[in-house]
Amino acid sequence: MSTDNRPLAISAPEPRSLELIFSKDALSLLHSKYRIVEADPENIAGLGDDVLGEARYIIGQPPLSKDTLDRMPRLRCILNVESNLINNMPYDVLFQRGIHVVTTGQVFAEPVAEIGLGFALSLARGIVDADLDFREGRELWGGDGNAKARLISGSDIGIVGFGDLGKALSRVLSGFRATVRVFDPWMPPSILREHGVQPAGLDEVLSGSDFLFVVASVTSENKGFLGAEAFARMRKGAAFILLSRADVVDFDALMAEVASGHIVAASDVYPEEPLGKDHPVRGLKGFIRSAHRAGALDSAFKKMGDMVLEDMDLMDRGLPPMRCKRAERETVSRMRSKPVTRN
Repeated sequence: MSTDNRPLAISAPEPRSLELIFSKDALSLLHSKYRIVEADPENIAGLGDDVLGEARYIIGQPPLSKDTLDRMPRLRCILNVESNLINNMPYDVLFQRGIHVVTTGQVFAEPVAEIGLGFALSLARGIVDADLDFREGRELWGGDGNAKARLISGSDIGIVGFGDLGKALSRVLSGFRATVRVFDPWMPPSILREHGVQPAGLDEVLSGSDFLFVVASVTSENKGFLGAEAFARMRKGAAFILLSRADVVDFDALMAEVASGHIVAASDVYPEEPLGKDHPVRGLKGFIRSAHRAGALDSAFKKMGDMVLEDMDLMDRGLPPMRCKRAERETVSRMRSKPVTRN
């Protein structure tokens, strides 16, 4: 019988790793305070009762069944370090037992918001295309190179979704004196106003924006809800910037609208990742591409580990987690994001 009284934590953070999300000092602290059991996320049920019966925390988002949870009487919290909540465990059982499910996804909000601003500036001023032209010796000087240029300052901006990323985006955009309208059916209008943005319907956001940022999570209600009809309602020459998940759009319809010249676009996410070498978006003019790298900064990953340690310390003292974001009973089962496959 073990005399080690440290709380036991099951480590199953794939596709992350403990070395990715914890700094050297934080990882040392984790191992000093907790008994860490490394586990295959696809086979948590294969762990012995000596481990499952003692486990206080799970670091990761492994598939769990009710039977497995029944073998874990001391479990207090599942700390999701992937960031996307997926429907791979019986959340109703977890809530009934008072087991917290928390996510560290907000660490990505600021980095993604900043690259979103970069996309918008590039689309507004043709920065990428102008650089490519310069490299190839066919640059246009002065005003000749600004035929389609526009300012973000004083423009009309739309945001679809107003979670952590939407809030971070509104802060990044605050210095541009723009009118910012937000569509988010899960958010009370008063909260939107408190953040200095205007509540609006989807049609108003689509038709009334020079720059449209899509930062909504994929749910059972909104999968593919931005399609050809939505893109056609956008202003001619407007910029569509996709930062959350590709499944909220009809990606083929988006490409078709860009190809027609009606809108320009940028995306950090795609229907399948990695994207096939022959995918038509690779050669599409008027489309800025980024390989799902918007939030993947080492500083963001390390912040995950700090948040996990702080919340585990709170729960060790009988307090609720406060640094990570808690899954909500009413919405968690509606999430439809795909698991992350790469860092």
